[in-house]
Amino acid sequence: MTTNGRDYDEKRDYIRMRVDTDISLLYAGQIIPAVCIDLSSSGMQVQAPRTFQVGDKLSVRIDSEHTALKGLEAETEVVWLTDMEDGGQKLGLTIISMS
Repeated sequence: MTTNGRDYDEKRDYIRMRVDTDISLLYAGQIIPAVCIDLSSSGMQVQAPRTFQVGDKLSVRIDSEHTALKGLEAETEVVWLTDMEDGGQKLGLTIISMS
């Protein structure tokens, strides 16, 4: 079931952590710098400088600033998007898998 088919309250069952951190998106062989706005156990909200489509698969890398902590690498899918005036988008990504 996609998040579009879920009840609104169910979408908010996951705790969201505001992070506002730089990330890298890998799409079609390109590395695209972006910003992760918030993160939960099932997904993230990202601000990207270019446009994507619902259903696009993106690899996400969040590097750790601490040498003792490993960064996050995840395979994700775009489940919603909002166009921004500067030509970029805010994206809702669901996490498919993490490594």
